Amino acid sequence: MNITRENIDALNAVVKIDIVAEDYQEKVNKLLTDYRKKADVPGFRKGQVPMGMIKKQHGRSILMDEVNKLLQQSLNNYLATQKLEILGNPLPRLQETFNWDAEMLSFEFELGLIPEFTVALKSKNKVKEYKIVATEELLDEEIKNIQLRYGKVSSLEEAVVNANVTGTFVNEAKEINKKGTFLVSDLNGKKNEKKVIGAKVGDVIALDTKKLFEDAHRLEHLLGVTHEEIHDLDITVSFTVEEITETAPADLDKELFSKLFADGSVSTATELRNKIKEDAENQFKQQGDQQLLNAVTEHLVENTKFDLPAVFLKKWLATAGEKPLTADEATEEFNKSEKSLRYQLIEGKIMKENNIKIDHAELGTYAKGFIRTQMAQFGNMNPEEKELNEIAGRVLQNKEEAQKLQAQLISQKLLTFYKENMSFKTKELSYQEFTKEVYK
Repeated sequence: MNITRENIDALNAVVKIDIVAEDYQEKVNKLLTDYRKKADVPGFRKGQVPMGMIKKQHGRSILMDEVNKLLQQSLNNYLATQKLEILGNPLPRLQETFNWDAEMLSFEFELGLIPEFTVALKSKNKVKEYKIVATEELLDEEIKNIQLRYGKVSSLEEAVVNANVTGTFVNEAKEINKKGTFLVSDLNGKKNEKKVIGAKVGDVIALDTKKLFEDAHRLEHLLGVTHEEIHDLDITVSFTVEEITETAPADLDKELFSKLFADGSVSTATELRNKIKEDAENQFKQQGDQQLLNAVTEHLVENTKFDLPAVFLKKWLATAGEKPLTADEATEEFNKSEKSLRYQLIEGKIMKENNIKIDHAELGTYAKGFIRTQMAQFGNMNPEEKELNEIAGRVLQNKEEAQKLQAQLISQKLLTFYKENMSFKTKELSYQEFTKEVYK
């Protein structure tokens, strides 16, 4: 066997593998002998079928199978020993006339090579990093919500601006018949409020869905319509009032604090406010970190210049899936995935050059932390280590779940690396300002 490589350019190469009979004949002969021993052919005793007949029936298919196995193994070994980093998989060059009876069998494979490039983490155009703060208005609103959640509910004879109104929404054409509750003050505009204020149990009110609430998504829950229907929904619903209540806010006292924090960690209104601020900004930090990772990704892709073996990759995409793609479909697929591929190469280079990696033990620890957080949301604040180990073990046995957790942990490590090695332009703003600026 002889293996040679021709470098077409910096991104493309062709590997040629020449195979002669002595590379495969011994295995082929052994398999033919095994076939002969097991062959059951009418007119011949088992194991006594002439070898010529066995070769005629099975020789070519056995030869092809063994040569293909030998090719795959030899090519993989060659790529490993030569330390060739390739994109996709080697593509065999099809030969219109191929003679399996030739003394030498020659095969060629096209390779798409990973380009050489450098990643510049420092740049004049700094990535914007957002520091999201909990404003006084947000804290006031959250405390108000807590007081109402634990407040005393009383019935009212008629609706007022602070009343909770429960009733059934009906629109026969849209097949809407849904019971729901809303706060009168949540209605959008005085015109809508006036329709409800003064209403009594049993009254039927006609409400227009368009701009009924400042947040149109309220309709999804109240009317039972789909997320896609919300923004274009412009109908009239009849609303039959069934119950009117008012909630007197709970006092900010020890009784409320003990309900909220049984461990006694909060005992004053100031401590409650500080706790809400801390929790909110921890949540905001997670969203800020995700936005920062997205921004760094975009920045690195835009500022790290290198060519790809585009022609090769399009040919590979055309044959890589279960269903072959046309040339136009492969081009479209390449265009859609090019940015993602570029970041994968950048990310891989950063991880390799900076020894960023994870092992099984580290992934297990991360999985347990993830599970502990999930359990805390359902009230289990102190799960036993044995229970965590058992659940983490089951989760990591699921290949898809394990890959998700691994991707999350890698992203976390990369974000830490970026924060330590890149300079950012920091902007402080409220959560509302953040969502408007980032998500438009």
